[in-house]
Amino acid sequence: MTDHSIQGKTVIIAGGGKNLGGLIARDLAAHGAKAIAIHYNSPASKAEAEETVAAVRAAGAEAVALQGDLTSAGAVEKLFADAVAATGRPDIAINTVGKVLKKPILEISEAEYDEMSAVNAKSAFFFIKEAGRHLNDNGKLVTIVTSLLGAYTPFYASYAGTKAPVEHFTRAASKEFGERGISVTAIGPGPMDTPFFYPAEGEDAVAYHKTAAALSAFSKTGLTDIEDIVPYIRFMVSDGWWMTGQTILVNGGYTTK
Repeated sequence: MTDHSIQGKTVIIAGGGKNLGGLIARDLAAHGAKAIAIHYNSPASKAEAEETVAAVRAAGAEAVALQGDLTSAGAVEKLFADAVAATGRPDIAINTVGKVLKKPILEISEAEYDEMSAVNAKSAFFFIKEAGRHLNDNGKLVTIVTSLLGAYTPFYASYAGTKAPVEHFTRAASKEFGERGISVTAIGPGPMDTPFFYPAEGEDAVAYHKTAAALSAFSKTGLTDIEDIVPYIRFMVSDGWWMTGQTILVNGGYTTK
């Protein structure tokens, strides 16, 4: 019988140095992961990535921090090559990388669109591609998207619009990688209480988001907390393997499809 536990598994996490990615790394280490390759984007986040590495090692797992801007195929290839060299072929690959822009369509420049597309869609595509090349058989692959994929709203066209392709990347990859027992899913959190969220929102918008979910009153912030998402990630990369090709919105009733 195939072992779908986390115990003894090797993990790679894009955007794993801080916020949601950092908590996922700590959680998987606490649940028995053997080794975790922790990607971070720029030197500005190196210190936080090193803190996550230290926490993972304290939990008993091997850990390495790897820096890179994943908006080119070559950078994603290098990340996986370096991770395999440092920790071995992964059993679990998780991509938390993303960039938000809240702006009317009429005000979005070509440069802004290109950057959003590169961060949210292109990097996700090539992460999935390299995961498909490097994951061990019966591996697990999860990409973080956004619950705005289930929303009818203005101003997020370049954010949700460049996360939307990941739904089809996920479906296609689940079909293509399924013959090797690899499950592929996407998880869309609601607005999360992280530094990623607040710069894009005004005070009125923050107040709205804090009351918009059906379960907002039972959240410590009213928003989706990163602690709310981690158990779903843990489940999808272990016992939840039978669900594949799906995009799951995890948001306390903020929006649905």
